[in-house]
Amino acid sequence: MMVEIEEVDQPRETHVIDDNEANGMVECDEGKGIDESIVGMVFDTPDDAYTFYNDYAFLHGFGIRIDTTFKHKTTKEPYRKIYVCDKEGFKWLDDNASSGIEKKRRRDVRTGCKAELRISKMKDGKWFVDSFKDTHNHDLSMTPTKVMKHRSHGKFHRTMECKSLIVQLGQAGLRPCHVKKAINGMKTSTVADITSKQCADVLSEQRKQYRGKEFYGLIKHFQDKALLDNDQYFYVDLCDDGSPKNIFWADGRSRDAYTKFSDVVVFDVTYMTNKFKMPFAPFVGVNHHGQSILFGGALLENEKEETFEWLFEHFLKCMFGKYPKAIITDQDKAMGNAIKKVFPNTRHRFCAWHIKKHEQEHIKPYVSRYSDFKESYTKWVNSDTIEAFETRWEVIRDKHRLEKNCWISDMYNQRIHWAKAFLKDVFLAGMTTSGRSESINSFFDGFVNSNTMLNEFVVQYEKAVESRRAAEEDEDFKTMNSRPILSSLHPIEEKAGECYTRKIFDMFKKEWTEASSNLTHETISKSTEEIKYRVGQLKVDKTYWRYVTFRFSNEVNVTCSCSKYETDRILCKHSLYVMKKRHVDTLPSRYILHRWTLNARYKVGNGRIGLEEMNNGNDVSALTLWCVRSNFTKLIEQARDSPSEIEKVNKILISLLHDQENRKKSITVENTSQVSCAGISQVDMMPQLSIRDPLGPTNTKGRPKTASRIKSFLEAPKKRTCSYCQGLGHYATSCSKRKADESVQEKH
Repeated sequence: MMVEIEEVDQPRETHVIDDNEANGMVECDEGKGIDESIVGMVFDTPDDAYTFYNDYAFLHGFGIRIDTTFKHKTTKEPYRKIYVCDKEGFKWLDDNASSGIEKKRRRDVRTGCKAELRISKMKDGKWFVDSFKDTHNHDLSMTPTKVMKHRSHGKFHRTMECKSLIVQLGQAGLRPCHVKKAINGMKTSTVADITSKQCADVLSEQRKQYRGKEFYGLIKHFQDKALLDNDQYFYVDLCDDGSPKNIFWADGRSRDAYTKFSDVVVFDVTYMTNKFKMPFAPFVGVNHHGQSILFGGALLENEKEETFEWLFEHFLKCMFGKYPKAIITDQDKAMGNAIKKVFPNTRHRFCAWHIKKHEQEHIKPYVSRYSDFKESYTKWVNSDTIEAFETRWEVIRDKHRLEKNCWISDMYNQRIHWAKAFLKDVFLAGMTTSGRSESINSFFDGFVNSNTMLNEFVVQYEKAVESRRAAEEDEDFKTMNSRPILSSLHPIEEKAGECYTRKIFDMFKKEWTEASSNLTHETISKSTEEIKYRVGQLKVDKTYWRYVTFRFSNEVNVTCSCSKYETDRILCKHSLYVMKKRHVDTLPSRYILHRWTLNARYKVGNGRIGLEEMNNGNDVSALTLWCVRSNFTKLIEQARDSPSEIEKVNKILISLLHDQENRKKSITVENTSQVSCAGISQVDMMPQLSIRDPLGPTNTKGRPKTASRIKSFLEAPKKRTCSYCQGLGHYATSCSKRKADESVQEKH
């Protein structure tokens, strides 16, 4: 009780006396305004006296505070306390005249009020009131709602009930201002509202217990989680002094998701998460609904090449040595060099948003100097073929006298990482930017800030992962428990509605609708083996039409120069138009990518995992071991409700173990010891290590100030389409053609 009071109302002054003066401490001072009904009251502790005077003040319309505490000179024990009205005395002011700096002053609240209650300690240890003055020189607040606003009456935020609730809401990721609103909405009207400052103070006090122990709490969190998740992966790189350099982690379900959706990964390191300013580096992918999923996360010491190499190597080790087919990052050179070394066969694409950001700055001088530069530059960047790209580069380089070391020349040297003509054969799941990673960052904005502790951040990370997984399960449910609305009775659209997930079908339907209404064609060439068309809209210049090749064979084979299927794995409107014209009666299975279907969803205890990769020689891959272990776990879970099935499984296992014992007899003891030692992870040895928090924040590139970015087709908003004229950019209610037709009809 005393601790809570003195945290809020600190004594203004403390007097120290010697033992001779203390002998007379129980003598009462004679003064004016003494109330005989209060003077002489006895209390067991000063806290009881404070509570009594505070209750008295509440009934009479004022607040109180602790003013002075008198202590023995030798023993330092308190023997007298004075409680005063909260308007006692006057504000002490600095002399700003000498410094010449004028400081902003708050409004004065003190009026020099003389009201007070003084208590002194008796020889038996109890306290009694030896002086009481109840004369105020200010108005008293007799309205209860106003009296509660005095600081001494705001007790609710100091109760254990309120403190525990503030801590729980804070751990859930709410900021103090949001915690305040939540608690004030739940409390009764008889309790004073709490403030954001009070919530922040409680959270700050709660975090003090982790000061210097944040890194230990982080490791303890992952060790506890590893007991529940056998597939949890966690690795930390330590300095010689025990402080962390780099940390990487991924749980079992994230590793399972990677085995299905490893075709494209987005990697970004522009998010700061804690007071140590360690960049958060998430590995982000796209699931079967086109939603973002997290494959793993890391906290890094810096953004140097060796740091990225360390991270990518452990990511590869965590993901069973399975390389991502494509990775999207910004143009950081250190990151690019690390990708070349660790992921040599992975196609590396630069984020289009970062390129656009720098493009506006670097081409501006050429635009102001040459009137046709902007048009030439745009055509060069949007070239459909490598031949056109190279030809236009030579023209723009010579005509506009580009320097060899300018930004545009540098981008040309890195053309395989960003130019559409060089990436038309790379599946990117509809993404051209690191916006997936940045959207994950924006999700974390509601949970963490620059003061978030390391041990708190990993908890918030898991909340983000769980939120994404809940959204995925919602989409699974909606897909399984609904039927698609078809725009036609054609079997191609019907087959797509049966196979694709809900959101992916919506994207397919958009292409199908445009193919059925807005397109036309002309035949370019025709032979016994194939036929070529040029497909486009009538109102669009034919130079922008696309070339579609339809080949005659045992199965349908159609390709388009727009390469939408190659990059998004969804047939484009041009290909669908030709298939419809060629009377194809169903959507070929080869054009239905498994990763866009409901069969790619995460299943708990159902289904079997096949061995997707062949083992090299006599080595067993990590992915194979993981698949076998997952199948074994699912077998146990499915058979646990049947004693006979469990007995059957046990007999099979005993027989297999006997065979393994016979096989192992030929292996030497030396090799056996080496194999057993290879399985020890750094997580297992962590309790033996001396660990501590980082010394301080590190210097990094930081996060861009602006969060605007280019959205992929998977998340871009739908364009407005007029149901009357089929035009884009407006609805039928504002269609000028509709209004004109209606006016003509009214005249007739």
